[in-house]
Amino acid sequence: MEPAVAVRRGSRVFTLLSSLPVATTVPVSYSKEAELKTTLVELLIYITFLATLSFSKSAAVPCGFCSLSRTAALTSCRPSFPVTFGMVSTNMYYLNKVMEDLFVEQPYSDSDGINFRSIRSHADFWKFAEGPLLDGLYWNTWYDNRTMTDLENTSYIFYENLLLGVAQIRQLKVRNNTCTIYPYFQPFLKSCYSHYSYQAEDKSDFGLENESEWKYVSASSFSPWYWGSVGFYRSGGFIFTLPRSKQESMEKLAFLRKNGWITRGTRAVFIDFSTFNANINLFCVVRLVVEFPATGGALTSFQIHSVKLLRYVSYYDYFLASCEVAFCLFIVTFIIQEAIEITKLKMKYFRSAWNWLDMLLIMVSILAICFNIYRTIEVSLLMEDLLSNAHVYPDFYFLAFWQVIYDNMIAVNVFFAWIKIFKYVSFSKTMTQLSSTLSRCAKDIIGFAIMFFTIFFAYAQFSHLVFGSQVNDFSTLQNCIFSQFRIVLGDFNFESLEVNSILGPIYYISFVFFVFFVLLNMFLAIINDTYSEVKADFAVIPNQEFHITDLFRQSYNKALVKLKLRKPDTDLGDENLESKEFPPTKGKDISKPSKGGSAHEKRHSKLPKLQKGKESLHHSDSVAASQSSVFPEEFQRLLRRTSELEKELNNANAKLSRIMKSMQQLKDASGKTAQ
Repeated sequence: MEPAVAVRRGSRVFTLLSSLPVATTVPVSYSKEAELKTTLVELLIYITFLATLSFSKSAAVPCGFCSLSRTAALTSCRPSFPVTFGMVSTNMYYLNKVMEDLFVEQPYSDSDGINFRSIRSHADFWKFAEGPLLDGLYWNTWYDNRTMTDLENTSYIFYENLLLGVAQIRQLKVRNNTCTIYPYFQPFLKSCYSHYSYQAEDKSDFGLENESEWKYVSASSFSPWYWGSVGFYRSGGFIFTLPRSKQESMEKLAFLRKNGWITRGTRAVFIDFSTFNANINLFCVVRLVVEFPATGGALTSFQIHSVKLLRYVSYYDYFLASCEVAFCLFIVTFIIQEAIEITKLKMKYFRSAWNWLDMLLIMVSILAICFNIYRTIEVSLLMEDLLSNAHVYPDFYFLAFWQVIYDNMIAVNVFFAWIKIFKYVSFSKTMTQLSSTLSRCAKDIIGFAIMFFTIFFAYAQFSHLVFGSQVNDFSTLQNCIFSQFRIVLGDFNFESLEVNSILGPIYYISFVFFVFFVLLNMFLAIINDTYSEVKADFAVIPNQEFHITDLFRQSYNKALVKLKLRKPDTDLGDENLESKEFPPTKGKDISKPSKGGSAHEKRHSKLPKLQKGKESLHHSDSVAASQSSVFPEEFQRLLRRTSELEKELNNANAKLSRIMKSMQQLKDASGKTAQ
């Protein structure tokens, strides 16, 4: 028996040994013990890597992100526990929250109660810009109206957050006659402005063409686009910046309002600014967006990014830097290890799902390392160029946007890294049962999924056509899908379906009945039946596993022997073996004859030879059985093969029965013909 045959295939050490010829037979207990030891060593190494990954990725994930639309509920960006994500702190959430309260939620009496969320028209936008926006950006006086003379032309929002440079406002427009008017209405309508698209964008100068805010400014091709409520907007447009003084900013906004800077063709206005809080070493990048769709009115949304760009400041930051170096060393080691395995196993390497997961983790980690280096260099250049001039807008939004994309990539990496732990705990019988259940019922689940999503999307199309024009939860097909999942979970407002008093209740009741009561119970039945079958199969397999408790007990006993706290002959494993092969003796040495030994020997000699032969045969069978090993995978394959053979035998028996019946009918028919 080869040593790798009895060892888990996921173990790298023993997988490579499976191709080597071995002449001697390895005991099952030794192979099980070696397998378990190797698995535990690999698990400890991987846990060390996972801890390093969490620390290093946390150092590389310094961004708390909050993106909220006008109709969405408040979503907090609360960071995780510091041990898991070392550089993400609750300060990011609180900084986002105070900025949201100041620029989004808080109204001012001078602006007729207008705040950012309540903007519904062009006039409301100008009221917000000249009121709450300027009051939030410029903090030149204390709460008792004393002027801060030491902060000339400098603004500290909430007295703690330094406004970097100046704020920037830009708009995107569409050209006239970019939509088609029905011929009956052409005499009444002389202009038509479609929804925003790259092809319909207006780039021509307008208004007072001698000023920069009336001229189109192109953006870099690498600048991120913005996905709004009703459009996908590119960078660039008609841009102007606010002066350092609040009074000058108010005069400039009033001048633009009177000269019609916002027109019928305006489809989106962006307000961008950045702050720095030295107390917590965080940059805050704010973007307020007002969309003016082709339907009229206004829709608002905003993004707030809290980013730590100045990274290595405290001693803890340097500790995280050491974790990053350790992470890079782990990745280099894993790359070398995977290259060796590919060289030895060749195409067999790609047949394992765990190997594909290893490659995915390595590739994402390499991308993370490259982005980390690029970001460090880019931040240094940005600090030198943009912050040297206090009268320009520092574009930190570019880094913040790609930081969010990077965060999502790291989240996927950490998720699969934790999932990979199941590879190293597969030696447990319970974990093997669960994995066998999922693999055995995979085909049934795929068939069920086809039926489930067919019905699910049929209801989604139905709800979109019936309620899409009046209910926000069904306004798009994507919203319909999410709303139906909410119905399954019981989180849904039934009153919104009363817009259609007939089809609304019919849709809701039938969907809950078929999806919740029928299909979901079918899914649970598939899992339950398969798990029962797998558990029954495992019950008939001989329990020859070498458990972790056995390994720890042996290690504990060996440690006691080395410390001379226990004699070598009192090993627990030997005691168990003696208790199975010899009758118990109370403190007597079984190697020495007792006083009644001769009589016992006489009684023992009277046993029949046949009984001795049976006992010796039974003993040899038990020894042979103890030296063999039947694995769950092999047993399941044999069981499936036996079931297939049984079906084939039944089919052959049925065919023979039909042939015999046909022959009997022919015989009876020939007998009647002869008569």
